Amino acid sequence: MRAAAIRRWMAFGLCLLVYLYLVAPVIVVAGASLDQGSMFAAIFPPQSIGLRWYYEIPEKYLHALAISATAAAIASVISGALGTLAALGVVRGKIPGTEWLRALFRAPLQIPFVVTGVVFLQFYYGLQAFTGVELAATLPGLIVAYVFVGTPYTVNTVGAVLERLNPRLDEAAAILGASRWSTFWRVTFPLIRPGLMAGMLYAFIIAFGDVPLSIFLSSPDYATLPVVIFQTLQFDFSPTVLSISTLIALMSVFSLWLVQRFVGLDFVAKR
Repeated sequence: MRAAAIRRWMAFGLCLLVYLYLVAPVIVVAGASLDQGSMFAAIFPPQSIGLRWYYEIPEKYLHALAISATAAAIASVISGALGTLAALGVVRGKIPGTEWLRALFRAPLQIPFVVTGVVFLQFYYGLQAFTGVELAATLPGLIVAYVFVGTPYTVNTVGAVLERLNPRLDEAAAILGASRWSTFWRVTFPLIRPGLMAGMLYAFIIAFGDVPLSIFLSSPDYATLPVVIFQTLQFDFSPTVLSISTLIALMSVFSLWLVQRFVGLDFVAKR
């Protein structure tokens, strides 16, 4: 009994150390953002607590935050729609070469985002030369690139749910006189909704926090928040970076709460 208790305490201590290792950087950043000392250095633990650096967040960060949130939100919705259609085609469509299609949809996840950024930049320049359509350094260009890297997540999560669904549910709905659209909307969609929400969450997080892809496709007018923070830290440091980073962390916590409220973290973890 004593040996079992020791093992339990050792396991608990190890889990606690790992947890502290994961959250310590966030705690340090959040604590330092409350220090009201010199603008050239922020101290943790803070010497004098206040919200000075939150009030002095430059307009460029707020503008970049709006760009990031808008692009990521639109891209996640489009990724959800495209991923659902693709998953239905792969799982329910009885298409030959299904395994090749699965590998094709996973391909964007295997390509480094730096390479993806270079490819999209060259593609946009070529498209502009031939058609006059300008997507480089624009908000639509960012959204198109984010959809490319976000859609595989929704394909995987929705496809995983579809593979576990009993196809007889659709057959029963058809026997009862339901149309294909009514069957999908009233039977299939409510069952795949958790997978769709999880995939859209992944797509949003990837797009919102991306740097290597966005840095190729951004411009001064359409720079995302991670790119602005990265460029600022290259040449200067301001405690306002800590405050905006803390706000991003709080947004992430809020997103996790929404997922737990409407989807469930257990489902997301299984994906």
